[in-house]
Amino acid sequence: MKSYISSLIALSLWAIGASASAQSYPNKIIKFIVPYAVGGSTNVIARIIEPGLSANLGQSVIIENKPGAGGMTGTVEVLRSAPDGYTIGLSSLSTVATIPAINPAAPYSPSDITPIIDIAATATLIAVNPKFPAKTYKEFVDELKRNPTKHSFGSSGTGGISHLQMERFKSLADVSITHIPYRGAGPALTDTVGGQIGIVMDALPSILPFIKGGQLHAIVVASPTRVAALPDTPTFTEVGLPQMNRRSNFGIIGPKGMPVDIVNKINAAVRKTLEDPMVRQQLENAGASPVGGTPAEFAAEISEDFALFKKVVIERKLTIEP
Repeated sequence: MKSYISSLIALSLWAIGASASAQSYPNKIIKFIVPYAVGGSTNVIARIIEPGLSANLGQSVIIENKPGAGGMTGTVEVLRSAPDGYTIGLSSLSTVATIPAINPAAPYSPSDITPIIDIAATATLIAVNPKFPAKTYKEFVDELKRNPTKHSFGSSGTGGISHLQMERFKSLADVSITHIPYRGAGPALTDTVGGQIGIVMDALPSILPFIKGGQLHAIVVASPTRVAALPDTPTFTEVGLPQMNRRSNFGIIGPKGMPVDIVNKINAAVRKTLEDPMVRQQLENAGASPVGGTPAEFAAEISEDFALFKKVVIERKLTIEP
């Protein structure tokens, strides 16, 4: 009985402490981890959101880029941090769904994540170096079929969404392309622009400036409709591969066990940030559509994405490349 009473007292004191902590949150700098190198879409989204998030929380939010293992390194750091709201992370479809779906050694699953808010959704697309011997989708596929061992594509890392989506594309289009994993989308884009590799698949915010600048050429886009900034680029549905027409989402996550009050404070701060016309315009200019919503809605989305890509991994017999 004495042990039981002690446990109840300890639990009550913890609850009081947690409540007080949530009420005073935030009272120090918040670390916002982007699990990819500078130059990728996650970095673009984070830096658009950060000023408003800082202002609406009334506390400095500092972005730290922690690339590695296709986004897993930075995500693991977030998930192993104290669940007090002072370390949060930017998530991508790769980090919350495809990596745990394809990698049996991934040290986390969606159940280890506290979903906070879905920030934005973006189209993804396949693009090539301007010297690549194809400019249309048909020419692209014909070239890959003619030279099945010649071409390679860069991704943000093994097991990431660009890797998994390209593996789906290879299977559906019956083509062969060698996978070259990088420590984030930025380095993959740099090498495609430089001609070290010929093909890249990435989200619109990071790839669009290179297309507009003539450094990359768009082949096909994953989007419900054609992208306004790329009116001549067909969607996957238009070229006969509707299975590929899935956009990528970027959100904010934290470690398991975060107090609900703190989750709601961050969620409200981001939603308020997304209401700013200037922020919405910046996101749209970068090729992203603002989303928002509740933590529960984001949790449901993550669960659905994980189940989908787990099924893809099994059906396509995809494995982690050495």
